[in-house]
Amino acid sequence: MSNLILLNTALCLPAPDVEALLQGRIIIALPQTFIHPGRSFALYPSATSINVLPDGQYYKSNLLTVTQKAITQISSETVWIKSWGKCELCQILNKSESLEALSQLNIWTIKGLQQILLQRKHIFLAYLRVYLLSQPIEIPVNPQSQFMGLPHPLKVSVDLPILTDRTFAQRKHQLENLQPPLHPELEELQSAIAQLSHTNSAAQQLDDDIKIFLGWNTRKLETLADSDLVWIQKIAEVGNSSDGHTFEKLVRRGLLKLGFTGSGLNADATGGAGGMDFYAEQPYPIVGECKATKTEKVTDGTPAQLLKIGMNHLGKFQYENCIKLIVAAGELNFYALRTATENQMNVISPETLQKLVALQASYKNSINLLELKECLQQTPFGLAEEKLNNYIDKVEQSIKLRSQIITAVKELSEQDDDNSKATHQNFTVTEIRVHFNATHNPKLNDEVVHDLLIELSSPLTGYLGRIKGSDWRGDRFYFLRDLSINFK
Repeated sequence: MSNLILLNTALCLPAPDVEALLQGRIIIALPQTFIHPGRSFALYPSATSINVLPDGQYYKSNLLTVTQKAITQISSETVWIKSWGKCELCQILNKSESLEALSQLNIWTIKGLQQILLQRKHIFLAYLRVYLLSQPIEIPVNPQSQFMGLPHPLKVSVDLPILTDRTFAQRKHQLENLQPPLHPELEELQSAIAQLSHTNSAAQQLDDDIKIFLGWNTRKLETLADSDLVWIQKIAEVGNSSDGHTFEKLVRRGLLKLGFTGSGLNADATGGAGGMDFYAEQPYPIVGECKATKTEKVTDGTPAQLLKIGMNHLGKFQYENCIKLIVAAGELNFYALRTATENQMNVISPETLQKLVALQASYKNSINLLELKECLQQTPFGLAEEKLNNYIDKVEQSIKLRSQIITAVKELSEQDDDNSKATHQNFTVTEIRVHFNATHNPKLNDEVVHDLLIELSSPLTGYLGRIKGSDWRGDRFYFLRDLSINFK
């Protein structure tokens, strides 16, 4: 852990402002008086405000949900303190000309900022570097001035920053110079999606992705884990047990996670449609059987059942056009292996399915189902472990290559630390290719590197930023965030 810092005071701010600082939406507070740079304090979320305007006029519409959430978390007797901040800079704004630009970059409306300026004659902008506490603390509600003493000294560290050093420096530079938002259309989209994120997990994931791309919370990316990994990690364990019904459900959930859809993939059903353990219709038909077992061998009954039920339920033509898959824990006996091989069935272990689904969960959309289809259509049939694992290795290598390209851009941007703290360091395709090829094999050409850079700078991925040139050779790219690798 980093060296501990001892805090004795807390800065009182409106609860929505503290919540926005925690989310990384803003990096400034609007204190009532000047705060000397270098001063550190806990951040106390207050349910009261000196602003005469109601929240609906003081905060922009995309923060109203956050406003209500922040205030409801405060009881009448206690307050939870979750973060602390260090003042990096304090500016004084006493002219109304800059309020529109200031509002565009923050959570307050122009009308709200005008009201503050009218009340106080000037606005103090305190740039705060914010950190999470390792454990939130609960303290009694106190009548508040701008600063209040803590009941007990608080030991804190800089181990949990809301924003990385680089992201904070870029946001600070943008705000000091009142540069317009880079992606206002994405901020509008985030505002709309946020209304759905409390009841829709897919909307929540997209909401998180957009926030990360906008630079509102780069720390969250490092800790955010797909909650589905909890059940995904049980596929192999249950497959190697006698709990066949649960195993079928997990296999169907795994196929849904990979992107398959269809009437025969009801994850909560106790049996598959028409007696089939699973059947998917899109993006191509795939039918199969599951066999959970502790120690016994898989007999000819498993592939024979797939053949019989598949033919009876789907018909000969439809069945023969399906990908056939058996997920079985035990070793196949001679007759089972022969039936599976001769009828173009792929037999894989629960461990291999778990690895495939976990890869998709950890690196969203990394599994290309059409490439997976080509893999499953190729010989050999029967035992398909080797060809599936080869495909998984290929996907992992593809992810590693993209991570290395991102790292190359990051390394270039860090070669001049002084400049990188102030502005985006951006580089041409050739500069990135030369730096990458100096330490990696195989060597790549400009066209391949450019294709990868375009992919990685898409708003839907957001690992790099792009400044478009007059042609592709004139494009320039800069670092936004890492792509972490958690496999060997």
